[in-house]
Amino acid sequence: MSRSTRQSKILDIIAGKDVETQEELVAELAACGISVTQATISRDIKELGLVKTLSANNKYKYTSVKSSDIKISEKLLNVFREAVITIASANNLVIVKTLSGSANAVGMVIDQMHFNEMFGSVAGDDTLLIIAKSNDEAFILKQKLTGIVE
Repeated sequence: MSRSTRQSKILDIIAGKDVETQEELVAELAACGISVTQATISRDIKELGLVKTLSANNKYKYTSVKSSDIKISEKLLNVFREAVITIASANNLVIVKTLSGSANAVGMVIDQMHFNEMFGSVAGDDTLLIIAKSNDEAFILKQKLTGIVE
């Protein structure tokens, strides 16, 4: 089984079912006749850029970030993970607090992800303000960003 075939199957599985853990994903793949280790799944999750988001039943599940055309480098994701301190939402706004001087870098990473939920963002020194299309989409965006940090 090729890596791309396995990763394609992973995307199919998480699109059709809420998968909470890597072990659950290993079991789902095994049910499809694909035998993998948890370490392989961990690498696949990282390569696919999957994040955990809150599902409708208040449990976390793996989700694709949907950065379809642009693949964000692992270095940029690490900058994001290391620089972000907190993420909060209020109405249709998402506020990302960062280390001093890092808001621009974090904003650039977020802009490259092309989230459908957002209109745009404005960065200061240690704060990034993201304007979402609606209150609900601000909450979804907050969950996606939080999933990247975790």
